Amino acid sequence: MRKTSDHKKNLSCLSVLFCLSLGAFGWLETARGAQPVNEDEPSVGPNEKSEIDLKAIPFKIIYETFRETDGKENWELFLINADGSNATNLTRTPEVDEMCPHASPDGTKVCFVADEGKGRNKVRNVYYMNIDGTGRVKVADNAREPCWSPDGKTIAYMKGEYERYTTRDYATKGLFFYDLATGKHEQHPNKELHHIFIICWSPDDKWFVANVRGGMGFGGGIIAFEAHGTGVFDLKKYGIKGCRPDLSPDGRTIGWGEDSEVDVYVADIDLTLSVPRVADVRGVAKCAKGYNVNLTDFSPDSRYVAFGYGPNVYGPEANYAVGRKAPGWNICVGDLTGKWVQITTDGKHNKEPDWVPIRTLSR
Repeated sequence: MRKTSDHKKNLSCLSVLFCLSLGAFGWLETARGAQPVNEDEPSVGPNEKSEIDLKAIPFKIIYETFRETDGKENWELFLINADGSNATNLTRTPEVDEMCPHASPDGTKVCFVADEGKGRNKVRNVYYMNIDGTGRVKVADNAREPCWSPDGKTIAYMKGEYERYTTRDYATKGLFFYDLATGKHEQHPNKELHHIFIICWSPDDKWFVANVRGGMGFGGGIIAFEAHGTGVFDLKKYGIKGCRPDLSPDGRTIGWGEDSEVDVYVADIDLTLSVPRVADVRGVAKCAKGYNVNLTDFSPDSRYVAFGYGPNVYGPEANYAVGRKAPGWNICVGDLTGKWVQITTDGKHNKEPDWVPIRTLSR
C-alpha cells in the first residue's frame, strides 16, 4: 500500500510539471506574438471554395505557371478573375520563360522577369508590358526581383550577382531604379545591398521590405530598408521569422510565409517611424503537413491575400523559388480570418500571384 501511494504521488507531481511546461510553452508563444489561425481548433488546409464569395471580389490575379504552349512546356504569365475563371495566357512565348509578375498600381502594366537563351548562354532579364500582353519593353539585362514605385513611374530591380545564370533567389547585388519616361537607371543610395530578394516598395515611397539571406551581416529573414537612404533594419525581433514579405496597399499590414510552420502570417506595421515597428503577429492560413503556403500578396483593398500552395520541397531545389518547378501547386485566396480556398486546381506549377486592380464587376 505504501508503494502504491508513493507511485500515485509521483504521477501527480509529473502531471503538474507537465502542465506547467505546457503553460510555459504557451507563454513563450504568446510572447513571440504568433498565434494559431484558430486557437480552439485550427483549420488545416484549404476550405471549400464556397466559403469565400470570390465573385464579389472585383479584382484580377496574375501569376506564373509552367504548362504546354504551342506544343512546348515553359513558364507563362496567366491572368484570371478572383474566382479562378476566365484564365488568359498573356505571353504565349514557347522559347522564353516569363515569371515573377507584379502589376502596376493602376493595373495598366506588369513587370516581370524573363529567362532567355539556352545552356550557358541563359540569362534572366527584367521587362514590363501592358496588362494585355502587348508593348513589351526590356528594363535591364541580368536582373531580377522587379517591383513598382507607388506612383507607377519607376521600376526597382536587383542586378544578378553572377554573370552565369542561376535560380538561387538570393543571388543579387545592387538595387537600381528604372525611370519609365526617360529610360534612365540610377543605383540606390545604399550600394551595399546584396543577397536580398522579394522586394516590396511601401505605398508612402519611404521603405522597402525584403528577404535577405547571407548578406549585409544578416544570416536570413525579413528586413526593412530606406527607399532613398541607407538605413537597414531587422524585423526578426518582432517575431517575424519567415520569408517572402508583402505590404498591404494601405501600408499598415505586412504578410509573409512563416518558416517553421509553413503558414501565412500577417502583422500590423508602422512605417511612419524612423525605425519601423511591428505588432500583433497572427496567422491567417494554416497548412497541412507536407505542404507549403508561400508567396503572399495583398489585394488592392487590403481585405484579401493571395498565395501559392502545394507539396513542399526543401533544400537546393525548393519549389517556391522563381524558375523552379512546383508540381501540384495552385493559387489560393484567403480573407484574413483563417478561411482560404484554392482558385486554380490543375496543379501546373502555379505560383507568384499578384493582384491586379482591374475591376471585373461586369463579368
